[in-house]
Amino acid sequence: MEWKIEDVKVIIPIGGEATRLRPLTIETSKATVRLLNRPLIEFSIYELAKQGIKEFIFGVRGYVNYRSLFDTFKEGIGFSARYKIKPRVHFKYQPRVDSVGNADSVRINMEYYRINDITLIIQGDNIFRLDVKKLINYHLEKKAMMTIVLKKWDNVEEFGVADVDNDLRIKRFVEKPKKEEAPSNLINTGIYVLSPDIKKVFESEDVIKMREEGKMDFGKDIIPYLINHDYPVYGYITEDIWFDVGTPDRYLDAMQTLLATLPENEIGGKRIDEDKRIFVQGTSPDSIRRRNIIISKYKKGKIKVEGNALIGRHCQIGNGIYIENSVIDNFTIVKNNVKIVKSSIMDRVYLGDNVEIQNSIIGRHVEIKDGVKIINSVIADDVTIGENSEIVNSRIYPHRVINSGSKLHDTILT
Repeated sequence: MEWKIEDVKVIIPIGGEATRLRPLTIETSKATVRLLNRPLIEFSIYELAKQGIKEFIFGVRGYVNYRSLFDTFKEGIGFSARYKIKPRVHFKYQPRVDSVGNADSVRINMEYYRINDITLIIQGDNIFRLDVKKLINYHLEKKAMMTIVLKKWDNVEEFGVADVDNDLRIKRFVEKPKKEEAPSNLINTGIYVLSPDIKKVFESEDVIKMREEGKMDFGKDIIPYLINHDYPVYGYITEDIWFDVGTPDRYLDAMQTLLATLPENEIGGKRIDEDKRIFVQGTSPDSIRRRNIIISKYKKGKIKVEGNALIGRHCQIGNGIYIENSVIDNFTIVKNNVKIVKSSIMDRVYLGDNVEIQNSIIGRHVEIKDGVKIINSVIADDVTIGENSEIVNSRIYPHRVINSGSKLHDTILT
């Protein structure tokens, strides 16, 4: 079968509430949570778009997911301009039809958009490198109904683990097994290639009945159904980067790995030290002026950086600053004598004097006043934290005001 990359459609089912990433996802779709100063899903979309894929369909369910994605990406004109992609990519959205699982979302969109081509399914909280042509040629060579991208993984307990034969045909999946009971170390990445014939499976009596019972999840329902009914389901093992950014810990792991490995042209900032991966973003005259101030302070030792760092556009950084393997997003103000270690500071945050942040994620438009210490915590959007507070192993939901001098340890403030 001859095929062209521009005929491949990508469907991204995004229907859950992303509870594992709360409180960042209370008012924001997990796919648009900011990572390295851009929406998380943008990494995956760009990875595929630069290989020639032009059509992306967001399988959105729920108001928060739809609003976040449509307001961020709209039809794709801005994304295409930002990454200089011509002809431009097109973003489409699931019609307002409730799905009962990620496979049902795929069914709805294949039907609505009359998709009769090879379809690639990716997840909204994954970041990966992938050679699409190699993957699809493999899928066609195997004459597969479905090809599942597998990854060798040490901690298999949190994933579906594939049991494969010598030809990499998948015999079964074991969901979240104990390590000693896992049939292999090959986990399901959630990246799937589907033959157009999958539409006939979706229309079969068995699957219609499954849909009526609310059983239309790929991992739990459709993949086992395909395997049990002897449809050819194959595994494709990738050696490339893959992250499931589904929890705060994994978010910070992905952030640090990308900060250390992402090609300079994809970081989107100017490197300010030949020996270290320290980048400051901005291209307008105003942001360049701000960047030059940061560069001057760095050269004078007023800003010290260990490891890697990314600083966004229009940031105002004070004196006596220590940054280690961290990201600071656009329009953030950092006062004096601030320490930021292995943390993500999202956009328009205010950090007062003598603030210390370690192994934490600070949401958008947060105000952290003088003398605050935050360790191993997640602070959602639009939170205000009073002076000299201490927050350890805690999660604070949006719009909360924390009184000065508060001590929050192992606390969830909803």
